[in-house]
Parts: sequence; C-alpha cells; structure tokens
Amino acid sequence: MEFLEVKKIWDKSPHNAFTDLIRFGDYWYCSFREANDHMSMDGKLRVIRSKNGKRWSSVAFLKFKGGDIRDAKFSIMNNELILNGCVRLSVSVDNYDTQSLSWSSVDGKKWSNAFLCSSGLGTFRWSTTCHNNVAYSIGYTGKDKQGCLYNSDDGINWKVIKDKLFPFSNSYWNESSLVFLENEDLYALLRRDSQSYTAALGVSKFPYEEWSWSDLNVPIGGPKMIYMEKQNKFLAAVRLYGNKSARTSLCWIDYEKGELKEVLTLPSGGDTSYAGMVYEEDILWISYYSSHESKTSIYLAKVRI
Repeated sequence: MEFLEVKKIWDKSPHNAFTDLIRFGDYWYCSFREANDHMSMDGKLRVIRSKNGKRWSSVAFLKFKGGDIRDAKFSIMNNELILNGCVRLSVSVDNYDTQSLSWSSVDGKKWSNAFLCSSGLGTFRWSTTCHNNVAYSIGYTGKDKQGCLYNSDDGINWKVIKDKLFPFSNSYWNESSLVFLENEDLYALLRRDSQSYTAALGVSKFPYEEWSWSDLNVPIGGPKMIYMEKQNKFLAAVRLYGNKSARTSLCWIDYEKGELKEVLTLPSGGDTSYAGMVYEEDILWISYYSSHESKTSIYLAKVRI
C-alpha cells in the first residue's frame, strides 16, 4: 500500500465534515455537512464535483427547515444519483427527534426536494450500499435502538428487512457499513459507543434475517468498508483512538479471523474521519475530514493498493 497524495478540497464553512465520495458519469462527487460546529443544529448539505479530483466546484447546497442535516451518503439507483441522510429535528414529531430523508438528481446539478419516507421517521439510516439494483441501509436510534435492516428499489422508499438486528441490546450500536460478496453474503461493520466500545463484524446470507457477529476488539468511528478481491480482505477507513490521538486510518479486516489491523494513517487528527472510498484502476480515492490543520476541513487522498 503506497500513499500517493492528499489535498484539502473544501474549508469554506466553520465546520466541514461527514463526507462521502462517488463516481457518477464524467465526474467525481463529494458530499459533506457544513455547520458552525460538530453538534450544532444548523447543518446543511454541500455537494461538490470535479472531473479530475483537482478542481472542485459546488453544485448543490441542500437545506432542511427545522432541522440539522447529517451524514448524507451517495448511491446510484435507476441512473439517478441519490443522497440518503438524516435530519435531527428541532421539534419532535410523534416523540421522535430524527427523520431519514433522500434527495435525487439525474445530472448531479439539479436536485429534488427532500423526500421523507414514512418509514424514516424515528430512525437514522446512516449509509447506503447498492447490490443488484437494490439499496440496503441499517437504521439506528429512536424506534430502531436495536437496529433495523432496510432495503429500497429506488433509494427513496424503504421497507424493513430485519428488525432487532444488533448483536445484543443495552449497548449503543450505531454507525455501519455494508458490503456484499459475489456469493450474496452480506457483511456489516458496526460501531459501538458503550460497554467495551469495540466494533463488530456481522455476516448474513440471503434473505439477511439471520446474522452472526464477531467482536473486532477495537473501538472505531465513522466506518466505511469495501471488499478487495485480490487480497480477499475488507479494507476499511475508520477513526481510531488507542495510544495515539484520534486519527483516520486505513485498516485491513480479515473476516475469517475477525481481526482489524491498521496499515496506513492518513494526515489527520482531532475531529476527523467519516470517509468515502472509491477503488478505481488500482487507486483508492478517499474523502474524509480532519481538524489537524486547526480548521475542520474536507480532504481527498489517493492510495495505490
């Protein structure tokens, strides 16, 4: 693994964070939240794009009246670019404080109004993975405190596949990343913020109603995982802690042994992580955010695998 370069690509807001990255048509797209700080209630969603990853321009600035937009992630469904995220509501609805929602675009520039699926009230569908023209996402918090696997034929309207998904209750499981293998097995990298704080790796066979879980024995944040066929391993970008300060790192995950190993630390520190990853022609493109240069900014890194 060879680190090639890193470049700051956006820092125009007081706090720029929670990224995702995708290739759609002739452009790279990066999404992230702009706000006053990490937990302020004024979050809005910025979308920027670039043909070569060097010069970026803003193509969308999405707002939601009455809430804080957080952690929107890309997918491509039916030749449309989809953003799925969540709003922390300023005023509760039916005693719930979160609403998952979606935006769509056919050209990456003109975006729809926010679409609020009825199943999205009271849950945070944190990220989206598409497989065989079906989108999958794990919801947490609110009505989904024990986790829920959803899927969608259009990336906008969602239905429940598996309720009470998380390994066991009384532990704050939350952010996740889903990966499918060619044999249709579905893997989930899952963050935990209580008890041991260690992450878990889950696996399930179609129709994804029965799951088995392995403790990875490492606390993580902001998980993003992809499968590397040549290495027969998962590669994850996560926030790590440990003896060093908080950092964004690339880690190999051996799913047969249930082990996570840090292999490359990206230039990062402080408030950091929440990566997007795209692997193309032996180059891994990684979007992430970090405050190691004082201001919390958006970065794009390239790594040769």
